[in-house]
Amino acid sequence: MTTMIQNNRARLNLAKASHNLKTAQLYELAIKNGEAQLSDRGALVTNTGKHTGRSANDKFIVKDAETETKVNWGKINKPISIEAFARIRDEVLDYLSTKELHVQDTIAGADPKNCVYVEIITETAFHGLFARNMLSSLNTNSAVLSYGEDVIDAYKAEYSVYHAPHYQLDPSKETELNSGTAILVNYSTKEVVIVGTEYAGEIKKSVFSLLNYLYPQRGIMPMHCSANASEHGEVSIFFGLSGTGKTTLSADPERKLIGDDEHGWSDEGVFNFEDGCYAKSIALTPRSEPEIYAASCRFGATIENVVMNDKRELDYFDKSITENGRVSYPIHFIPNSLFGRFVRKQPKNIIMLTCDAFGVLPAVSKLSPEEASEHFMLGYTAKIPGTEMGVTEPKAVFSPCFGAPFMPLAPKVYGDLLKDRISHAKVNCWLVNTGWAGGKFGEGKRMPLSLTRSIIHRINNGSLAQVKMVKHPILGLEVPESIDSPETQWRDQAEYKKAAESLMTLFKEQQD
Repeated sequence: MTTMIQNNRARLNLAKASHNLKTAQLYELAIKNGEAQLSDRGALVTNTGKHTGRSANDKFIVKDAETETKVNWGKINKPISIEAFARIRDEVLDYLSTKELHVQDTIAGADPKNCVYVEIITETAFHGLFARNMLSSLNTNSAVLSYGEDVIDAYKAEYSVYHAPHYQLDPSKETELNSGTAILVNYSTKEVVIVGTEYAGEIKKSVFSLLNYLYPQRGIMPMHCSANASEHGEVSIFFGLSGTGKTTLSADPERKLIGDDEHGWSDEGVFNFEDGCYAKSIALTPRSEPEIYAASCRFGATIENVVMNDKRELDYFDKSITENGRVSYPIHFIPNSLFGRFVRKQPKNIIMLTCDAFGVLPAVSKLSPEEASEHFMLGYTAKIPGTEMGVTEPKAVFSPCFGAPFMPLAPKVYGDLLKDRISHAKVNCWLVNTGWAGGKFGEGKRMPLSLTRSIIHRINNGSLAQVKMVKHPILGLEVPESIDSPETQWRDQAEYKKAAESLMTLFKEQQD
């Protein structure tokens, strides 16, 4: 534990705080304090106010001697001075010192040799429960069984997250800020300050950002992905931005779920960063997502920004608060989840998912290590009309590493790590289009989920890697001869060629 963290713990008088309260205790306090309500099915429900998603414009990284040459500074990784951080942290600590605090001692990263000790210090019981769900809390049986008693007994907080959701800063006094909300990361002093937002996702993504900075320096590839494994430990990794089917396609009843969002890839294998899941709840039904729906109905789940009526019934189709309603729950709520969240084997397949709304990309393509690295660096998908104000035509979206908002280092660092690991482990790599064929959105048809599931099944059982591949004449991708390419479904081949060349131009511009 750093001297800075020790001093701040004393300043907060954490001896009087509640430590590692269990789920029932946090429920009682959250309801008693008016932070949340109980749903008819047993979940703890809250409304996070004006912030129903991440506050990307309010996230900053401290620029100092350590980070100046390491961090990929720009619109995403915005700098804040050492002095401004210290003032804001001290102001937040002064505020928190007057509150009844809840501490969760947690472990991030399911690899016992590379796990990181993170204490979450918050003013709300609700967020204490969220931290307990999403990270491995020290006083749970799963933590002891996953890490072993030596790791548990050695616990001393390496990183501290100071969480003050109900406090607002004065941006007129702190001119380096954009508003009264701030998410500040100091890699050198190992501190995170979250202030002015009740959206719980800021906690998990801040920890993700910490590991994304730390792990590459240990030779570990951090990944914004889902992952599952066969009964024999054959791992498939699913990269993909929101709306591409990452969560849906990795939740396979025939395979074990390692995790749905954040993982590491080390010399020993693939491991989950978290001990929980944080799923979107919009249009959630027992039919569409049976496992996630069942998890959302259990005691211990937390739910954000979903409309609840007087009978305490939740309406997952009501968008009046937001489309970004969220449910958090321990991963063991998913029946086929992998206990321990760590497969000590190199992955067999990497599947990059894209929702191509232009109707150009094949249903599946086999990628070389170099092509896989290129597509990883692109992080391509497309928005469809109606998903965002002003979007009236399909719009290409690029998020390098399939998670640019959470990657503090240069994309090339992660891309080179991925390429090296793919080559060393001889991983089969695939690009799967879950978007449109036969025309762009509004003209063509969405790839049938049954087709995509069949492709994923054939990837996982190894049969697709055995079929003959042919080079696509325009895209240059290797595609299975047995699966129709999208141009076969376009009525006008000249229009397909024009659309394909246009998309390739967008790719080239992004790479340049």
